[in-house]
Amino acid sequence: MRKLEEMEAHMRLDDLKKSGGGTEDKRRSKKTVHVVEPIQLDLLQSDVDRLYLQIYAYFTHTLDEWEEAMAARPEEEKRTAAGKKAAVLQKQASEYIKPLMRQLKRRTLEPDILARVAEIAQRMQRRLYRDAQDAYLQLSIGNAPWPIGVTMVGIHERSAREKIFSSQVAHVLNDEASRKWIQSVKRLMTFAQSKYPPDTLSQLS
Repeated sequence: MRKLEEMEAHMRLDDLKKSGGGTEDKRRSKKTVHVVEPIQLDLLQSDVDRLYLQIYAYFTHTLDEWEEAMAARPEEEKRTAAGKKAAVLQKQASEYIKPLMRQLKRRTLEPDILARVAEIAQRMQRRLYRDAQDAYLQLSIGNAPWPIGVTMVGIHERSAREKIFSSQVAHVLNDEASRKWIQSVKRLMTFAQSKYPPDTLSQLS
């Protein structure tokens, strides 16, 4: 009788494991698969909705790759101080970038900011990390008010686009949440460069 009870208990345990595994598989299957397309900057003028989708899909894919890379590390590496720090930075970046991802999904970014983010994503995708770094710096410099006198020095030589950028982006991104997602984009860029190195050393950021 006891053996029969033990056999039934084991059968119930196996059933629970199978049902639990099935639930996990269902969760995985429910995860939205985003088709990553080459990011086209000319869509800024012709089809901005599609551009939003392209950037969102690329960033989502790269974030997933980063998470998978962290999970695939050897246990010994995960336990080291450097390994633990890397995991914290990855999780932090995934959390901090959420405001940007929401705005991409809702298509609510300011035009100038969308242009900078599109440039960063496109150059990352093409492994032009030095160029992506330049676009990132343009975005992050606009994250704070220009120093006194900067916009007045050589103002006649500045293009209309630069003047608009200095006057508008500064106040649009002047908040803590924006600073955090900008920093997270930079960390995502660093991961992308480590996984997909540039074709030439000149494009190392």
